[in-house]
Amino acid sequence: MDFQGISSNFSEAGVEALAITIFKGEKATSSDLKELDKLAGGHIAAAIKSEEIKGEPGDTLLVRLNPKGKLKAGLLLLVGAGDENEYSEAGIFVAAGTATRFLRKCNVKSFAFMPRSKGSAAVAVQNSVQAALTSQFELDKYKTKDKNSKLVTKMVVCVNGASNGELKIGISRGAAIGDSMNFTRDLANEPPNILTPTEMAKRASKMAAEVGLKCEVIDEARMAKMGMGSLLSVSKGSDEPAKLIVIRYTPAKNKVKNGDLLALVGKGITFDTGGISLKPGEGMDAMKYDMSGGATVLGTMRAIALLKPSVPVIGIVAAVENMPDGKASRPSDVVTASNGKTIEILNTDAEGRLILADAVAYAEKQGATRIVDMATLTGAVIVALGDQNTGIMGNDQGLIDEIVSLGKETGEGFWQLPLGAEYSKQIRSDIADIKNIGPRGKAGTIMGAVFIQEFVDKAKWAHLDIAGTAWHDAVRPHQAKGPTGVAVRTLIKLVESSQ
Repeated sequence: MDFQGISSNFSEAGVEALAITIFKGEKATSSDLKELDKLAGGHIAAAIKSEEIKGEPGDTLLVRLNPKGKLKAGLLLLVGAGDENEYSEAGIFVAAGTATRFLRKCNVKSFAFMPRSKGSAAVAVQNSVQAALTSQFELDKYKTKDKNSKLVTKMVVCVNGASNGELKIGISRGAAIGDSMNFTRDLANEPPNILTPTEMAKRASKMAAEVGLKCEVIDEARMAKMGMGSLLSVSKGSDEPAKLIVIRYTPAKNKVKNGDLLALVGKGITFDTGGISLKPGEGMDAMKYDMSGGATVLGTMRAIALLKPSVPVIGIVAAVENMPDGKASRPSDVVTASNGKTIEILNTDAEGRLILADAVAYAEKQGATRIVDMATLTGAVIVALGDQNTGIMGNDQGLIDEIVSLGKETGEGFWQLPLGAEYSKQIRSDIADIKNIGPRGKAGTIMGAVFIQEFVDKAKWAHLDIAGTAWHDAVRPHQAKGPTGVAVRTLIKLVESSQ
């Protein structure tokens, strides 16, 4: 997709359509709309007055223009942007994505978009470009017929008064982040017969080579030597060998503060049958996306390599398939993790925490002072928070608060759940140090988090349970159904805030 930034002459852009945001309660007499309303023959004012468009996020109204003079576009799309006082980069992202998806359905190939942001011009352009890319992602990769071939190929973003430098920076950053989000979503959408742990490692290595990252893939033999009995207990029942993917970003000019090293750790269960604690057949097909946490780590690392922040970051993905066969772990097995703790496995379907245990312990051994892990860990978080907020827990309130705050900027919601000694007591085992589940039907999301916490020593740590937010079952105005790429934008902000 081609992108261009302009700072004036919005209505004169050489495109097929124009798109502009409309706020709740505004009139067509505002400076940005007045000229367009004249070109549209007063239709904007009439539509606002009649409430054909109310300015709510997701609202759209298409107006046909009569191209003449310098005006080349034949269509004008009004896009609702909500309350002007609450309008931010998250609102720009939704509006730009909504405009792109709507105009694509109209078979428009090129359009100009005016986000009408009062904030940073570069940020406005960045979020417009990100959304144009992510809004065109679809699930039809493997279709041979009825594939959605309609794509918008050019977007012109207009921010009045923006400098050329701001426009270029916004386009560059937006393309890096948008493409990386789609990289994440493509991985999450892959069928499990194609995206095995080995294939996931191959794609991670290829991506790393393309963007200048260092990638190391640790095999099962090395993991065994490192004592990763918790992780390996999950892969025992599968013919597909586990892989621990380690990706490192080292900046050319390191401005790290006090030896700080941020580690992003992801659950990469490429398919989850539940193991011997077999899941019900209904809905098991959705378990191909149980590697979304790992995909998020890989997509975030890709974006970091392209954006080049001045702090080092390490990304770790435990890629494993959870299957039931004669070698699979059984409920009541006891295994030893790499930090020496023994674990009683009471439910083999609580496998994500078992692989994350060794992965976060490895991250700290590599020098990580801050660890953020992400995983489609529990169905309980979907019951508690639905698909609107990611559950967040951790041992450092400052780190949690920062992620929650940055998520509000991007429009990614995070909701904190409590941890504490009383919860940790509930995973104490009678025959081992800990067990991998807590009391039946009680605080399932928290039980997963306190288990992972047992494998963090001194590092500041936050756990993101993305089970409800990594996949949406319904189409939204700015996004197709399916994988969302949740947390990529927030994690990029977390990395860049460390500079």
